[in-house]
Amino acid sequence: MRILLVEDEKKVAAFIKKGLMEEFYTVDVAVEGEDGLFMATNAEYDLIILDVMLPDMNGIDICREIRKQNIKTPVMMLTAVDATESKVEGLDSGADDYVTKPFSFDEFLARVRSLLRRPSSSESSLKVKDLTLDPVKHEVYRAGKKVDLTWKEFALLEYMIRNKGRVLSRTRIFENIWGYDVETSSNIVDVYVSYLRDKVDKHVSPKLIHTVRGVGYILRED
Repeated sequence: MRILLVEDEKKVAAFIKKGLMEEFYTVDVAVEGEDGLFMATNAEYDLIILDVMLPDMNGIDICREIRKQNIKTPVMMLTAVDATESKVEGLDSGADDYVTKPFSFDEFLARVRSLLRRPSSSESSLKVKDLTLDPVKHEVYRAGKKVDLTWKEFALLEYMIRNKGRVLSRTRIFENIWGYDVETSSNIVDVYVSYLRDKVDKHVSPKLIHTVRGVGYILRED
């Protein structure tokens, strides 16, 4: 699952991103409100986490604009202000949850999981043929056997399942799995697709992950 975090305090952003990535989430980070709004309205996310106090455009205004554009992605607000008025304003702007800093990270993760379980976001389980992926429990089964994946392999497989039947370019895969703020080798997508094939497709049939020469990859049932 892909999460957008808009947080201008770099240490806080790094802490939250690290914790979410350890839970198998793909995380994009924006440190300015305008950048966060652009990313929220130009890419698909399963959850958007907005700090209220930002140097340019505050989180409440971002949330209002997101809802004006009919984007129904769950939104969690973060703030250091523990005031009822502030929470009411945030929730009235269209936010789904409100967390006050400092917070227990275990509670924070529980709230993230709760938002991601809502019908408006993701299904509780994804299935293609005999391949099953649970995005909340982070479990994968193929032909009834559990498949152990790294968090990047899991994110890649989830993204391909959610886009089954679509040809996905390497650029699109990279942006959705590795995010905007990562610099790495150009063949990283091919490397991880190879890893995934070894674990998901190698000893079973039918094969689900296919190469579209010169373009990218597709996960399909036939």
